[in-house]
Amino acid sequence: VTITTRLLVSHLSGIRHYEKDITKVKEEKEKANRAFKLTKPHPGKEQKEKEGKGIEKTDSVKPRKEHEGEVKGQNSKPGRRDKEFEQEEYYLKEKFESVIESLKIFKNDPLFFKPGDQFLYSTYGFTLLSAIVERVSGQKFTDYMLKMFRDLDMLSTVLDDNEAMIYNRARCYVYNKKGRLVNAPYVDNSYKWAGGGFLSSVGDLLKFGNALLYSYQAGQFKNTNGKLLPGYLKPDTVAMMWTPVPKTEVSWDRDGKYAMAWAVVEKKQQCGCCRQQRHYASHTGGAVGASSVLLILPEELDSEATGTGLVAPPRGVIVSIICNMQSVSLNSTALKIAREFDKEKRAQ
Repeated sequence: VTITTRLLVSHLSGIRHYEKDITKVKEEKEKANRAFKLTKPHPGKEQKEKEGKGIEKTDSVKPRKEHEGEVKGQNSKPGRRDKEFEQEEYYLKEKFESVIESLKIFKNDPLFFKPGDQFLYSTYGFTLLSAIVERVSGQKFTDYMLKMFRDLDMLSTVLDDNEAMIYNRARCYVYNKKGRLVNAPYVDNSYKWAGGGFLSSVGDLLKFGNALLYSYQAGQFKNTNGKLLPGYLKPDTVAMMWTPVPKTEVSWDRDGKYAMAWAVVEKKQQCGCCRQQRHYASHTGGAVGASSVLLILPEELDSEATGTGLVAPPRGVIVSIICNMQSVSLNSTALKIAREFDKEKRAQ
């Protein structure tokens, strides 16, 4: 088979996630699909779900898990244990000196399906991506990423290294079997730097989101008299990253599709005076003892705004939430916050 970087970045490679048993993975997918059909509202009934939220977990229905560059439970309630985090590989303590070395964890395991045929969120797919970056760049993946973070002025974003003295590092928490809050267990994330091995701050994630939004919109602005600096990425590159990929799915918003390392909801309105679906990109994050989300809601720019040169990118709302507790669903909260700020801006 052939596995391309595009398949890896959209989780279509067939490489496993933490669950090694393909039968269990298929059973979970079938359960989630049945749950989605059961929770679909009747066409004649009033829609009670919040705008833009999508079908999420309820007490009686168990959907697919929510992912980061790591997975976490969806709409998990305090005290509820997330089966996802019962997988042993979440708690590895082995120190890997390079991402190439960490490939040994899964490199001899069979693919779950032919690459390109199905969507399966895979942290190890991103481990393989990091190995590609390491080989192509000719430097350690971690060095490559830290330089990029420095370019983006993300000076608080560092490796989640247990030995390093990291200023203001937060203590992480989980609920035990009895529903009591306890300290998160020790883990070594050197086996998955790309999938869930960095520590950051809300401020740094906002810088990251603004850099992407600026790059996305920079090509739309005219008459800036050369005063507008180029984005960190080309506008076409970000547009490609935020273009939904066929055969993908998103657990934390049923309106969305997976793109390239981002979940994307496209602009849509089926009928007049009915629910409007705004274009936004987001990704949740979850690891042992932590949960997070970064959401980008671009402003819908008109020709007057982009042509007069009186405004400049980035235009929109960026929401970042970091929580030092495991299995907390944050995407719908971030979307509500983004919509409130967007509504306030439109009212002005």
